[in-house]
Amino acid sequence: MNRARGAARTTFLSLRTRNFRLFFFGQLISQIGNWLTMIALTLLVLHATKSGVAVGGLVACQYGPILLLGAYGGLIADRSDKRMLLVITQTLQMAQSFTLAALAFMDHPPLIAFYVTSLAGGIFLAFDNPARRSFVSEIVPPAQMSNAVTLNTALMTSSRIFGPALAGVLVVTVRYAWTFMIDALSYVAAIGGYLLMRKGELFPVPKSVRAKGQVREGVRYVRTVRELYVPMVMVTIIGIFTFNFSVTLPLFVTHSLRGSDGTYTIIYAVLSVGSLAAALRAAHRLSPGVEHVVRGAFLFGAAMLLFSLTPNLLSAFPTALFVGFASIMFMTSATAIVQVRADPSMRGRVLALQAIVLIGTTPIGGPLLGWACDQFGARYGVAIGGVGAVAAGLWGRAECRRPLHADDPAGVAASVVSA
Repeated sequence: MNRARGAARTTFLSLRTRNFRLFFFGQLISQIGNWLTMIALTLLVLHATKSGVAVGGLVACQYGPILLLGAYGGLIADRSDKRMLLVITQTLQMAQSFTLAALAFMDHPPLIAFYVTSLAGGIFLAFDNPARRSFVSEIVPPAQMSNAVTLNTALMTSSRIFGPALAGVLVVTVRYAWTFMIDALSYVAAIGGYLLMRKGELFPVPKSVRAKGQVREGVRYVRTVRELYVPMVMVTIIGIFTFNFSVTLPLFVTHSLRGSDGTYTIIYAVLSVGSLAAALRAAHRLSPGVEHVVRGAFLFGAAMLLFSLTPNLLSAFPTALFVGFASIMFMTSATAIVQVRADPSMRGRVLALQAIVLIGTTPIGGPLLGWACDQFGARYGVAIGGVGAVAAGLWGRAECRRPLHADDPAGVAASVVSA
């Protein structure tokens, strides 16, 4: 009993901090709302076009701006009051959801309008994502940072449990417009949480001074620290080929497994239960290392390959649980190591680069996987993701075993960090 209580205290340590509680529960409600829009918009486009390429194009609009603007978003985060920056970005994202609702209430809305509105949301996300992720380290004391990062991941995965399931119910009952409307209203919780935080209880890092070449400086910094560089390359590979669930999963469930929209949302929810279990397990880990990222990549690859072989819906549910668990074991390790190892003055830019290689590469991988699913079947799209994750793990293992040389900048910097 005492051991269980101790584990619970360790797992939820950062929730003792008032500002983090406001952030956590406000974001939980808002992120559930985000999943309502993501699922509803994907299903709307899929039913209107019956095309995997069209779904991939939607994903490109949603995340393409991160590829182009993400580095500048990280730089703005490093220069700004992150709390107020997040109030602005979340307000703009609320306006985007209201716009989607207004379009869906029309009798015959032009499909292109949904793409344009999604593109606008992608621009807002390019500035919101690095600010929100780097702000986590300013809400809690330094000793709680690693725990707060993994609980933030648990927050995101919890929203994936409830969001898709709720979206499936809402799309069937009240249709798309009211689903978008509920998402818009959910932003009130997040914005209110930021405004209610006590500024005197924050742990702000010094803002970066405006200067030329700061984006390039962030890229050079990552390249010189092996503990950042290796996970960043692995996340790039997995971001392109594996983390494209919004493209491969609806096609796999509805086409290959002959499921319905409701089945798709339930499988997404089951996948997210596995993700939450992994995030809570990772919350016990106080010091992530590159070896955890490598093991996570192998596990993720094996899960995706197994998922691609599932013969029917009944076997898809337990396999989806495994996929969710493996995906977050990889992602929490890759994210936590950046939060913990990056210099505080560089954290926003480093996290922005990670968002670029994970989310911003979706416009590359999304249409490619959509095309592969259309041409060869959705099973091949899922299998490609598995092969990509295994390849990333093999590269990461080989790079970690490569001897450090005196003239190797990554090795020198990594030695300094470890010292």
